[in-house]
Amino acid sequence: MTLLKIRRRPEPAVQMSERDRRLIWRTAALLLDYPDEHLFTAVDRITAAAAHLPDDARIPLQRFLTHITASSPLDLAQQYVETFDMRRRASMHLTFYAYGDTRKRGMALLRFKHAYRHAGVELDDRELPDHLPVLLEFAATVDPIGGERLLGEHIPVIELLRLSLSDNGSPYADIVAAVVTTLPPLTVADRRRITELAAAGPPDEEVGMDPYTMDPALFDGSQARR
Repeated sequence: MTLLKIRRRPEPAVQMSERDRRLIWRTAALLLDYPDEHLFTAVDRITAAAAHLPDDARIPLQRFLTHITASSPLDLAQQYVETFDMRRRASMHLTFYAYGDTRKRGMALLRFKHAYRHAGVELDDRELPDHLPVLLEFAATVDPIGGERLLGEHIPVIELLRLSLSDNGSPYADIVAAVVTTLPPLTVADRRRITELAAAGPPDEEVGMDPYTMDPALFDGSQARR
């Protein structure tokens, strides 16, 4: 008789409640988005919510929130653009690391698009569906299981993003570090993949792609709408 092996879902690097994990995802989604008036009006609420998170997530999030309060909106906006728009190795588009702007990336993006559509999410053309803040908001407010699955499939890329931001001394590394605490620890295969992606860098072929995303009204529950 053949015995079936039951594969348990890998546990996150830090033990925490489902509520805390979803709060970290939603908080990170807002903090990783472009710093506009929505961010500054929500800072006090985010700070109050983060105070009750596990230390491994709370400490880096509070460090970034302190950075926000000590910076001007103009400085934060400039820092955001310099960090994410001018550095290929700090892209928050998760499929970009493996495929760049090549035709193969279009198929990878369909994985995200199908997950969002399956959950009944409205899409628009303002951001690609593999954008990390979009995925985090989806996981936090619409489909935690589907969102967690997509996050788990891209653990090497998320860790590579954290390392790149950390190497450049970016305060945004703290937000990604908080997200990492909600995910399973790195495996040997993950570390091998990180090395491969870091060595190769994103491919350069330029092609047009249809952008897919959700309505970005962060932290009010309307970004990912059913």
